[in-house]
Amino acid sequence: MSNTFDWVVVGAGPGGLKAAACAAQAGARVAVIEREPRIGGACVHRGTIPSKALREAARQLSRFFAQAQRFHMVMPSELQFSHVRGRLDKVIDSHVCSLGDELVQLGVTRLHGAARFVDSHAVEVRSPSGLVRRIDATKFVIATGSRPRQPPDIAIDHEHILDSDSILGLEYLPHSMVILGGGVIACEYASIFATLGVFVTIVDRAPRPLAFLDPDLSQGFLDAFTDLGGRYLGTATVKSVETDGISNTTTTLTSGDGLTAEKVMVALGRVPYTTGLGLDVVGVAVDVQGRVTADGFGRTSVAHVYAVGDVVGPPALASFSMEQGRRAVMHAFGRIEANAASIVPIGIFTIPELSCVGESETQARARLGDVIVGRVDFSRLARGQITDEPDGFLKLIADPTGERLLGVGIVGEGATELVHLGQLVLLGSGRVRELVDTVFNFPTMAEAYRVAALDVLAQAASRSSPSNSANAA
Repeated sequence: MSNTFDWVVVGAGPGGLKAAACAAQAGARVAVIEREPRIGGACVHRGTIPSKALREAARQLSRFFAQAQRFHMVMPSELQFSHVRGRLDKVIDSHVCSLGDELVQLGVTRLHGAARFVDSHAVEVRSPSGLVRRIDATKFVIATGSRPRQPPDIAIDHEHILDSDSILGLEYLPHSMVILGGGVIACEYASIFATLGVFVTIVDRAPRPLAFLDPDLSQGFLDAFTDLGGRYLGTATVKSVETDGISNTTTTLTSGDGLTAEKVMVALGRVPYTTGLGLDVVGVAVDVQGRVTADGFGRTSVAHVYAVGDVVGPPALASFSMEQGRRAVMHAFGRIEANAASIVPIGIFTIPELSCVGESETQARARLGDVIVGRVDFSRLARGQITDEPDGFLKLIADPTGERLLGVGIVGEGATELVHLGQLVLLGSGRVRELVDTVFNFPTMAEAYRVAALDVLAQAASRSSPSNSANAA
């Protein structure tokens, strides 16, 4: 086996695999180095894929038991979490096989071990058995991802006090759980466990969960979470977390209040995985948070070393990481335009789903001072009633004239799919009227775009009518 390649990719998550595939398709000799036994990264094994599979299992179980109540069936009091996971292992295995097949077809070499730079064009790969091998390459991509942040004042034992990785190892559903953090990971798991009948309390410093979203979107999550029996404690600071080592944990807040629960999940963000890579040897710069410093093309402070994905920081989305991987390689081959993709959708797989693309209403108002917001509640759509999912809404943010679409926000089942229609308009004409002139299937949730667009145009017409001008005068 050769020890010399054109490209070496360190990390086999979404960004690294996409970079490897693009380089191989361009005719380069490529090697991927992964410290874990299987490719896919945290996204496949501990993050995106597992949490979304669990979400679907929770939704299906919830709907089944809701229907079964007519026959006096109840949720088992000791439901095994392994049963809830259901097809999780099969989903992961299938996806890993697909990823592996693609690498084989492209002729990419896979190496299992921990990589460390030993000079500017070489890494040392230490296998699990301790064997060390030197690999030389012309160019490198750092795609080592991230890991759950472990606060120094909280002892995570992965049995009673867990993080977003070890939560997947639960055998039985607890009756109660405290989740520390109000971000995406925290809220996704909170809604999953609440749907399964666990009494969940979210504790966070922010006054509302998912504070980076428009208030009405985060309120949509909060309303649904509260309906499931969950509660959110905002503007709260944790003083200590302790376990009795048997069946209970106690979370003490600085206010003096104490929260008792069977389990605590710590979801206070993630940190880049750069320790032990030897970045100082090659001169790759990192910031104070340990993130690799890279520009819009993934270029680091060293010309032939690129970095993509969570290791460079937000938005920490698998989809964006893949795009970063593609862009980095295409840039190296001189095949990409200067402007990076700026219209990237955000999908949050809470129950219900939340999604947005483009400017938020808050951002647009801050920039323009005034906007027009067209909105439709899903209860107004025939499909929402047919599927018995009338909760949620879609809103369009337009400029003050009502002509240009600026952004889309959605709360409700299917939001992460539905948002792509708005994304395409933003990437294309950007005209609100395009959504009015488009004929949508009936009955579908996509009709929401037309109804909301008509609302935008009606408001714009009302603003420009002579009677309104006279009244304003």
